[in-house]
Amino acid sequence: MYNANYISAAEAVKCVESGNRVFIHGSAATPQYLLQELQHRHAELHDVELVSITTLGNVDFDNPLYRKSFFVNSLFVSAATRSVANSHDGDYVPIFLSQIPQLFRRSILPVDVALISVSPPDEHGYCSLGTSVDIARAAVEMAKYVIAQVNPLMPRTHGEGFIHMSKIHAAVWQSAALPELDYSKCTEVTAQIGRNVASLVEDGATLQLGIGSIPDQVLRNLSHLKNLGLHTEMLSDGVIPLLESGVINNTQKKVNIGRSVTAFMAGTRKLYDFVHDNPSIRVMDIGYVNDTSVIRQNPKATAINSAIEIDLTGQVCADSIGTYQYSGIGGQMDFMRGASLSDGGKPIIALPSVTNKGVSRIVPFLKEGAGVVTTRGHVHWVITEYGITDLFGKNLKQRGKALIELAHPDHREQLEKAFFERYH
Repeated sequence: MYNANYISAAEAVKCVESGNRVFIHGSAATPQYLLQELQHRHAELHDVELVSITTLGNVDFDNPLYRKSFFVNSLFVSAATRSVANSHDGDYVPIFLSQIPQLFRRSILPVDVALISVSPPDEHGYCSLGTSVDIARAAVEMAKYVIAQVNPLMPRTHGEGFIHMSKIHAAVWQSAALPELDYSKCTEVTAQIGRNVASLVEDGATLQLGIGSIPDQVLRNLSHLKNLGLHTEMLSDGVIPLLESGVINNTQKKVNIGRSVTAFMAGTRKLYDFVHDNPSIRVMDIGYVNDTSVIRQNPKATAINSAIEIDLTGQVCADSIGTYQYSGIGGQMDFMRGASLSDGGKPIIALPSVTNKGVSRIVPFLKEGAGVVTTRGHVHWVITEYGITDLFGKNLKQRGKALIELAHPDHREQLEKAFFERYH
């Protein structure tokens, strides 16, 4: 193995100065150890801006002590950053996931320090960004100073995530279990939605799957199909049985033939072990994976995403609850548009008809302040546990009627009344 010089995390993060912008590697690659050591310096720092997408693991952004020193400028809000991003001590940047690398490469958000998590170097000195290449590759390229948490439990993935030790300014050895997410649990509602979505997937389709239990349920219903492809911004454990059985073999794709493409992954240890040194999985820059011109080249691109609410004209809110920033634009529009332009493609919005509290997700109007992620001009297929509809080519009245049929029966009368008041 390559002979690297390792230092302590406390020593490594001493380079961070007040006023710096610090990039934090995301998802299962969140460098928890480095971040915790940085937070320990809160008393001597001020106006340090933290930028990231989803972060996982034992990271506390909401501690009042840290708020005085760190400003969280989130590029995709997650549970760890949700509270602070909606406060005076944080904010959110609305942006397509595919374009975040441009913020770094064009110095719109110049990065002073990048905190990353990597696999150990091989005999040639190359580490891997492992489970998350996504926006991290651009951040590492552009950062003035790179600090790496070298973790022997981080899988070495193929694709665009290799970084040589000579590009790392400080390396910290820390063996730490990666954060895990298990999407296998489901309800009868999500199971039915999974079956409904799966009924639209054809032999030879190229899949994109969003985050959560619904995509996992879709995958469970695809074992009878043939020659599926995978070109997705993220993947989780649900793809493993289909890859092992050959249902997903990527033979019909026009780009990256024979290879599954993703930008990041989040799942259980089984997934991390599966992708380790697996040349059939390419983990790529998000600017490439989510490029509409790339997505559309693959046949029957089938994009499966979800939403917080959808109004009767087809406007999809997927990132906020009113003015409260819940997540982000992410890659939904990248893939919805890409799939709609693909030969035989199907852009799909799949959502439960009601929230856990019984509130209808199909609404006459989006909540005041809600963000429109997928416009009514981009939306095609909409699916709930009550059925399937294709809004493409439908006028506003036809859309309203079709969506009411997908709503929970308890809310249809109210929706019909709102529909009548609007159009009569």
